[in-house]
Amino acid sequence: MTVREFNDCVDQHSDGVYRFILKTVKDTDKAKDIVQESFTRMWEKVNDISYEKAKSYLFTAAYHNMIDTFRRESRLTAFEEAPFREMTTENQYNDLKEILNEAVEKLPPIQKSVLLLRDYEGYSYEEIGRITSLNESQVKVYIFRARNFLKQYIGSLDKVI
Repeated sequence: MTVREFNDCVDQHSDGVYRFILKTVKDTDKAKDIVQESFTRMWEKVNDISYEKAKSYLFTAAYHNMIDTFRRESRLTAFEEAPFREMTTENQYNDLKEILNEAVEKLPPIQKSVLLLRDYEGYSYEEIGRITSLNESQVKVYIFRARNFLKQYIGSLDKVI
């Protein structure tokens, strides 16, 4: 990859990588540090990476940097069952996006990551597998479980709206 291609890659992909990491870590400074470290690692291997694979490499590096950060800070905790809300007519809430974001925050880190990569960033199952070091069937299972959890958490759409 040339310097011009690297700079083009920074322009094209930095926002997407930042959004993906920020959704997970919820700290702007940590997210910026993780993204910066990912681009630094990419620069160190600029001669080994083809321009066509740069986006995938960036998301993979960012994902692994994020996991390393979690491990360093000992913030990984066991998944706790989220309380499911009973929606009634007296307890109507119209901001579905806020409820959805709240539900996504309750997912285990791996389910949250694969769901964000698939539904927010639009990656294929194969690409997500490469980024997270999972096989394609594991990715599908984690996405299925995450979506089921979200469906149960949100409940029936008629009750939310």
